[in-house]
Order: sequence, then structure tokens, then C-alpha cells
Amino acid sequence: MNSPDEIEASVSTGMYDVNVNDPQHELVDREGLSDADVQQISELMSALGRLRDAEDRLSEASLKYMKLNHSDMRALHYLIVSANSGAIATPGAIAAHLRISTASTTKLLDRLERAGHITRQAHPSDRRALAIAITPDTHQAAMRTVGRQQARRFLAAARLNARERETVTRFLDDMAREIAPGAGT
Repeated sequence: MNSPDEIEASVSTGMYDVNVNDPQHELVDREGLSDADVQQISELMSALGRLRDAEDRLSEASLKYMKLNHSDMRALHYLIVSANSGAIATPGAIAAHLRISTASTTKLLDRLERAGHITRQAHPSDRRALAIAITPDTHQAAMRTVGRQQARRFLAAARLNARERETVTRFLDDMAREIAPGAGT
């Protein structure tokens, strides 16, 4: 009898194998692909799964360290990029970026302000708007932790040559289009 660890290893290995996920060829037409092609594509899908798992673990560790939820972290990232770009972040822009309602944005900003992560000030050119900024302490903490880990992606991309980066970019953009809601319907 197989141990739970052996079963887990077997299932985990097949999580992205098209022959295990679609043994009757109901979802993926494999005509014209050799067994070696199908195996290589399955290995590529497994690599994407490992990347997603690593991103999930990084996100969980970051959220735990910063004591924030996913939307909070995305909002802080938006504020960092806005500041680095010289743009003034507003509640409306944050809501649009996060794809959440203005009421949810207000709750999010209240939570971040109470925790000392953001400041709200009058917008310098629009009397009706607020300017939202990340506090220096939170900015530094985010850069030391999440930012430093996320920046390591750049190192992995830098190890590829220009042609490989073009291929990977084309593949990832194509995959994003394929899995977007409403694609292929």
C-alpha cells in the first residue's frame, strides 16, 4: 500500500500532465503532437504550476509579515509605483486598479490609515479629490521584504538571452489571452 507521502508525490507530479487531466482528449486536441511534444508541454505546465506555488508562498509570507490582506498589498504596491512615477494616487484610481467599489476602497484606505501605512491629504490640484500616499516606514518595509523577493524575477529574466526573453514573453502573453474570461467561448 502507498503511503500518504507517496500518493501526494504521485498526484502532485500529475497535476499538470495533460494525459492525466484529460485522458479522453475531451479538452485538448493532441492531434499532430508527438508523445515527446505532449510530455514537454506537460513539463512546461508543471513549471508554471511550480511558479504559481512559489508566488503563493511568497505572497502568504509577505501578507503575514506585513499583517495585511491581498488587496491591501496590491494597494500599497500601486502607491509605490504611483510615487515612483510622480503620479498622485487617488481613491478612485486605487478602486479602478483593484477593481473594487468605492465603498470597499474607503474601507481599505481606513484600514491602511489606522495601521499607519498610508496618509490622506488634499489633492494639490483637484479640490474634490484626496491624494493617497504610502508612509515612508511602510514603503521601506515593503521594499526590504516583498520588493526584494519580487525583484529576483528580474534576475531570472536577465539570465535569458534576448531571443529567449522574446519567446517567453510571447508565450506568457498568449497564455494570458487564452485563459482570459470569455476567451475561446
